[in-house]
Amino acid sequence: MKLLENKVAIITGAARGIGEGIALLFAEHGANIAFTYVSEGSAEKAKQLETRLQGMGVKAKAWKSNAGDAAQCEQFVSEVLQEFGTIDICVNNAGISKDNLLMRLTPEQWNEVIQVNLNSVFYMTKQVIRPMMKARTGSIINMSSVIGEMGNAGQSSYAASKAGIIGFTKSVAKELGSRNIRCNAIAPGFVETDMTSYLKEGEAGEKYKAGIPLGRFATARDIANVTLFLASDLSSYVTGQTLSACGGLNI
Repeated sequence: MKLLENKVAIITGAARGIGEGIALLFAEHGANIAFTYVSEGSAEKAKQLETRLQGMGVKAKAWKSNAGDAAQCEQFVSEVLQEFGTIDICVNNAGISKDNLLMRLTPEQWNEVIQVNLNSVFYMTKQVIRPMMKARTGSIINMSSVIGEMGNAGQSSYAASKAGIIGFTKSVAKELGSRNIRCNAIAPGFVETDMTSYLKEGEAGEKYKAGIPLGRFATARDIANVTLFLASDLSSYVTGQTLSACGGLNI
């Protein structure tokens, strides 16, 4: 059973990691995929993913677009509508971390994290709700983090950005529920991606795993499965929620 047959999904920051896992799973379930990457270094990987998705029998296209730039978001969504005709699902996945103790954290580092992680969710959501309101349907999924719920030493900027996403998600859900547009957040724990590769080695990795009841880091597929649920009609009565996919880390 394909849960997203003929749906059009936007996924930001999908050239690798969680975003790539979401794109692949969505394509397995019949969704057409428009996804973004931001750096020239990711261009080849994005092209490879685009080709792979097309080989799965769906329409797919990669865009070089910075989700943390309002004008680029507006242009990207406009081009997706021209190319795909509609937008049914938006996964705001783009994100970075600039970990530093507060006394050493610079205003530039703080602003960059807020711009990429939080402002991007505002910019993209503002653009996609227009076609969704016209169609009177849509699912917006914002990638928060368990750190946004728990906090973490050395991650004040990251925690603030991810906590902001949770409040934003609840507000959007209340604003747009009457238009049959759902907005939910996912709060992953530690996920096996390039961003967390340094956490998996030696004693540090074992220390982190010891705090996770399920005893392992998540895979990108684990998070993609949760995203699929929130994107599909299986969650048609779920909105304004934050679904923690953290292996029990925040119990």
